[in-house]
Amino acid sequence: MNFEDIIKKSVLTLESFQTVSYYEAFVSLAISFAIGMFIYAIYRKTFRGVVYSYNYNVSFVLITMITTLVIMTISTNIVLSLGMVGALSIVRFRTAVKDPLDVVYMFWALAAGIATGAKVYPIALGGSLLIGLVIVWLSKRKIREEAYLLIIRHTDEATAFLRTEIKKLSGKLKSKNVRKNYTEVTYEIKLVDDNTSFLQSIIEAPGVSDASLVNYTGDYAQ
Repeated sequence: MNFEDIIKKSVLTLESFQTVSYYEAFVSLAISFAIGMFIYAIYRKTFRGVVYSYNYNVSFVLITMITTLVIMTISTNIVLSLGMVGALSIVRFRTAVKDPLDVVYMFWALAAGIATGAKVYPIALGGSLLIGLVIVWLSKRKIREEAYLLIIRHTDEATAFLRTEIKKLSGKLKSKNVRKNYTEVTYEIKLVDDNTSFLQSIIEAPGVSDASLVNYTGDYAQ
């Protein structure tokens, strides 16, 4: 293939992309940016993990916009769309995501970007708004039913007292380590409105050396 044939092929390729106007591209990218910022705000508001990552949250905005750009590009040419699918299929991500909810946010950003790139704006905007409201509602429900691990180190003198206190808290025994001079037990309890006043009475009880309260998500301690 000589230089003239390459130029002709490039011109024909550019002509196939004239179905998307600059105005439509700008509107789609602007809407995807707005949806991405909405996802960013919801994630920041409802984050309950160990360490908040600004970079990870910003990636949702970029994923939404990039997905929109990819969908707009492949929608103009069926040959290019097949090539793009083949190229993306070899991309592998090795970043470990510990919280399953983070995967949901990533999938939300991808879905919003696809809908925006396909110019289905009502679904992209309305669906994102509904998903955001559901996540906020569920996060508030989670706060009211927060699970904690109560770790107590005590001697035999405090066994009867702790049995009564744990029964009041509806605690479930998770582990028990018996040493020569003390016993260490771990209970799973649920608190309402972060009321931890019971800790003071436990730590002041005879035979209790220390007590710790750790937030627990079911997968890892926070």
